[in-house]
Amino acid sequence: MKKIFLSISSILLTDQILKIYVKTHFELGSGVSIFSFFWIFFVENPGMAYGIYLAPGYFGKILLSIFRIILVFFLSVFLYKKIKKKSSNYLIIPTTFILSGAIGNFLDSALYGFLFDTGTVYDRESHKWISYAGISKINLHLSNNGYANFMEGCVVDMFYFPIIDTYIPAWIPFFGGSHFHFFKPVFNFSDFVIFLGVILLFIFKNKIKHVKIF
Repeated sequence: MKKIFLSISSILLTDQILKIYVKTHFELGSGVSIFSFFWIFFVENPGMAYGIYLAPGYFGKILLSIFRIILVFFLSVFLYKKIKKKSSNYLIIPTTFILSGAIGNFLDSALYGFLFDTGTVYDRESHKWISYAGISKINLHLSNNGYANFMEGCVVDMFYFPIIDTYIPAWIPFFGGSHFHFFKPVFNFSDFVIFLGVILLFIFKNKIKHVKIF
């Protein structure tokens, strides 16, 4: 149990250090190139991993926040039971990764709205997400209003891999003259950890198929 707690704590600490650093040192929409195919590029995401939405607009944001609470709760209960039953590490370790990533993104949604002074907000009149200028600062006086209410904060993303960014020659049929971009989504450490957990579950599915899920 202690090892699992330390693993979750380490993942969350790494995730939050990266996010807070990026949000307090980069302007929204700016970044630096580490390699030609790897950027640290700051965007704020009101949706799920890789910009996926449960539903559009403000309703989708609140629905997603509720979904994250439920997901974290059930994953926590599930993991606790499997640890008590001494289930296979092929199940426990990937589940730990998925839970850690879910908590990491939940913290952004739940707390960043009043932890920072500026952020992306939803304008109910125009039904659009409104960005901001400048670099955010930590709201040291939590009694003051931040940029959003509880559960209305946006997730900080920063990893960008434009592995291929080119134009297809005009002479190629059907697709010629168009812009081809791979890999376009920007994601964060929590998203990566969740993805890794899912991949590990898939790879080791034959080793855990005899483990009772419930």
